[in-house]
Amino acid sequence: MIRKILSVTLAVLATGTVAVVLQQPEPATADRRGSAPIVVGHRGASAHRPEHTLLSYETAIALGADYIEPDLVSTKDRVLVARHENEISGTTDVENHPEFAARRTTKTIDGLAITGWFTEDFTLAELRTLRAEERIPDLRPDNTAFNGLAQIPTFDEVVKLARRSGVGVYPETKHPSYFDSIGLSLEEPLLEVLRKNGWSGRNDPVFIQSFESGNLRELSKKTRLPLMQLINATGAPYDWAAAGDPRTYDTMVTREGLRDVASYAYGVGVDTKRIVPLGPDGRTVAPTTLIQDAHRAGLKVHTWTIRNENSQLPVDFRLGNTANPAFPRATGNVMGWLEKLYGLGLDGVFADDPGMANAVREHMFQ
Repeated sequence: MIRKILSVTLAVLATGTVAVVLQQPEPATADRRGSAPIVVGHRGASAHRPEHTLLSYETAIALGADYIEPDLVSTKDRVLVARHENEISGTTDVENHPEFAARRTTKTIDGLAITGWFTEDFTLAELRTLRAEERIPDLRPDNTAFNGLAQIPTFDEVVKLARRSGVGVYPETKHPSYFDSIGLSLEEPLLEVLRKNGWSGRNDPVFIQSFESGNLRELSKKTRLPLMQLINATGAPYDWAAAGDPRTYDTMVTREGLRDVASYAYGVGVDTKRIVPLGPDGRTVAPTTLIQDAHRAGLKVHTWTIRNENSQLPVDFRLGNTANPAFPRATGNVMGWLEKLYGLGLDGVFADDPGMANAVREHMFQ
C-alpha cells in the first residue's frame, strides 16, 4: 500500500499546477479519520511548492492532506492573507518593485527589530502586484522553478479551495498582540470569513491555532470552533512575556498547565522536541509523557513540523554521505521518524510533505 501511495505522490509532483482532484472528496469533519492521526499540509505542501500559495495548497490536497494550514496576517485594508510572516521580503519579489522601495522600514515585532516590507503597509490590490518566491532556496532549490507564478492568496480563497476539495483549514493567527496594537485585529475577520463560508460549529473541519494564549481565551468565548494552543520548545507566549508574566511554555506542559489549557482549547500543537527530546548529539532520547498527560486532560495532541531533509531531522534519522554537499537537503529516514511519532499515540502531524505523512499513515493504520 505504501508503494502505491508513493507512486501517486510522484505522479502528482510530476505536474505543475494541480488542476483537478482525482477522486470525489469525502466531506471533511473535525476528526474524520477516527483513531488515525490527521495530516496537516504545513503551509500547503511546502516541500514541493513555495509556501502559502494556492499552488502549494492544491498540491497538499492532491497528496492526501486532511487540512491545509494558512498563517494569517493582515493588509492595510483589513484583508487576511496567507504569509509565514507579515514581513514579506523573503517570500515575495517586493524588492524588485521600485514603486514600493520607500516602504522598506524597521519595526519591532514581538520585541524584535525587523527590517523589510510589511503586509500591513499594503492594500490587497498592491499585494496582488507581487509574486511569491521560495523562502529557503538553498534547502529547496527545485521550488524556485515556481517563483513568480503565484500571487499572495487571501484567507477567503484558501477556505473556498478547501471547501471545494473536501478538506479542512488550520489557520494560525500570526503576532496577534502586534496586530491588535496597530488596530488590525486578526480574530474577528478570521471568524467572519469562516462564517461566510459555512464553518462555525464545533464539528466543522477547522482548527484555529496561536502561540499566544490571550487571543485563544477570547476566541473561546466567541466561537465553538476547536482552538489549538501552540507550544514551542523554548520561550513563552509573547503576550505573557509582554505583560511581565514569568510563566513559560514549560509551564503549559505541566499537568496543571495542561488542565488550564483544556479550559479554553481543544488541544495543543507542540514542537516534536516536546514529545521526543534530542540529546546533546542531536539524537533522539526517551519520549516524554506529554501525549499521555495531555490526553488525560482531555486535549488532542498535534505536532510540528515533519520535514524530509536530513538537516531537518534528528541525527539518528539522517541518511547518506555526510561529506556530500547535497547531504543537508537529501531526504533522510523521514518515514521512520513518522512511524516513531505515530506510534506514540499522536492525534495529528504537520508535514511539509503531506504525501509522505499520508503514505506512512496508510501503511500503519489501514
